[in-house]
Amino acid sequence: MITRKSASISKFIIHKVGNKHNDTKNAFSDKEVHFDEASYELMLPFLLRPFGSVVQSFRFNHHANVDLNEINAYAKQIFNEDDGFVEASKNIVKHLYEQSDSAQIKTGDVLVAVFEGIEYKEMVTNAIGIFKIENKINFFQTYLEDNSYDVLVQKGISSKKVDKGCLILNQTDMEGNIVLSVDNNSYDAQYWLDKFLNIKYADDSNNHTHNYIDLCKEFSTEILKPSYGEQERNIFLAKTIDYFKENEIINVERFKEEVFAEEKHIQLFEDFKKEYETGADFVLRNQFDLAEAVVSKEKKKIKTDIKLDTHIQIKLDIDAPEAASEHLERGYDEEKKMYYYKVFFNAEG
Repeated sequence: MITRKSASISKFIIHKVGNKHNDTKNAFSDKEVHFDEASYELMLPFLLRPFGSVVQSFRFNHHANVDLNEINAYAKQIFNEDDGFVEASKNIVKHLYEQSDSAQIKTGDVLVAVFEGIEYKEMVTNAIGIFKIENKINFFQTYLEDNSYDVLVQKGISSKKVDKGCLILNQTDMEGNIVLSVDNNSYDAQYWLDKFLNIKYADDSNNHTHNYIDLCKEFSTEILKPSYGEQERNIFLAKTIDYFKENEIINVERFKEEVFAEEKHIQLFEDFKKEYETGADFVLRNQFDLAEAVVSKEKKKIKTDIKLDTHIQIKLDIDAPEAASEHLERGYDEEKKMYYYKVFFNAEG
C-alpha cells in the first residue's frame, strides 16, 4: 500500500482505446494535459486512492526475458527519457488495444500519468500510473438560455473509483520493478493482469500469507462443508485466523497440530494441499513470515454465517474459534426428520 500525502502529478495524458474485435479505433492526444487547480485537486486522489489499501504487489513477467515485457520496456523509457512520455503512452495504448480479442472487452479512456513523491514502505519514489476508464455515468448539466435555466444529460467519468489501474514504482528488488494493480471490473481480469501487464505476484510474505489463507478457505468450502457441515467449516476458519493472529512466523506442521483435533482431518488437508498446489502450479512454503495486513484484509472477506433453509441464520464470531464448538450443538431429530442446532448461552445481548 502507498501513502499519497506528498504525491504530485508531473505528467498526464489522455488517450482512447478501441477494440479490434469490434473494429473500433484508438484515438490519441499529442499533448499533455495541463490542469486547472480544481481539476488537479480532484484528479490526484481519484487516481491514487485505490492503492492506499492494496496489500499485495506484483513483478513483471515474460516467458523468455522480462526485459521483453512491453509495459516494463515502456515504463523504463518514461523513467529514463524526459521527452519520451507522450510517445511511450501511445505505445501503451496500442499494446492494450492488441489484447482486446473479445467483444466483452470494453473501449474507454486511458490515462497515463507520472507521479512524484509516492511513499511505499518508507521509500519515497516516483511512479507511472496507467488507468483505464470503462464506465461513464449520466449527470445533469444546467445552463442559462434566454434568461431561463434548462437542463441536459451528459456522460462523464465518476470521481469515485477507477475501473482498472496500475502503479509502476521506480523502485526495484531482486525480482524487478514493484507493480501495484487494482481492478474493479474483474470479469476480464486475465485481460488486464496476464495479457496487458503480464505480471505475477511477488515472492514475498504477502503472497505466501495470501496463498495459505486461500488454501484454507478452499479446503473449508470443498472438503469440510460437504462432509461435516457449516459449523465445522466455520470453526476451522476461525481457528485458522486465530493461529495467524498469534504467530509472526507460520510453520505448516505446527499449524496442523494446533488447528486439527483429529488425524483424519490432517490427512484430508494434506491431500487437498497437494491437489491445490498442482492446480495452482506452485508449491506452498512450509514456513514463512506472516503479513499482518493480508490477514486483516482476508479476514474481512470470510463469511461465518450458517444459512438454513428454514429462513434462519446463525452468525458465528470469527474472533472466538472455541465458541462454536463449546456452545453450538448440531443434531438430527428423528421425529421431525430434520437437522437442528442447539445454542447454549447465559444471557441475551
